[in-house]
Amino acid sequence: MSTLLHKKNVPDDIKIAVISVSTTRSLSEDKSGAWIKKQAKKEGFEVVIHQIVTDDITAIMELTKHITEKICPDAIIMTGGTGISPKDVTIEAVKPLFEKELTAFGPLFTQLSFEEIDSAAILSRATAGIIRQTIVFCMPGSIKACKLACNALIFPELGHLLKHIKE
Repeated sequence: MSTLLHKKNVPDDIKIAVISVSTTRSLSEDKSGAWIKKQAKKEGFEVVIHQIVTDDITAIMELTKHITEKICPDAIIMTGGTGISPKDVTIEAVKPLFEKELTAFGPLFTQLSFEEIDSAAILSRATAGIIRQTIVFCMPGSIKACKLACNALIFPELGHLLKHIKE
């Protein structure tokens, strides 16, 4: 089956939530989240919420549940809190909520990162999964990482992914 045929009939009214995990940044200082929001709109997606949440497992988990249950976007793009320091708890907060995990996202992101930043790519724990028909992507907080993940992986495949989870 050709790639074009396989990506036929994808949704065209995609709603996205942008969540930045940070204890130090405010919305006005959130360069990565602002870039994701701007780029998502350029791609034709509707950004339904852009919010900062502190590096706290309970706060991240509660916000993720609230968004998936009440706002119901097609995707949540989370940036920050995916490293290995003690304060990096995004993965610990979100992964238990996954009904299915997109196990290829992390390795593909790491491979692409390795091509750009060499062995430092080992520090990332980027992951993705599905919660209540919402695809959740968790990636590092740097603007370079956000551009890489969104441009190379998330935005090109988002409609295709949504087509399959909404079948």
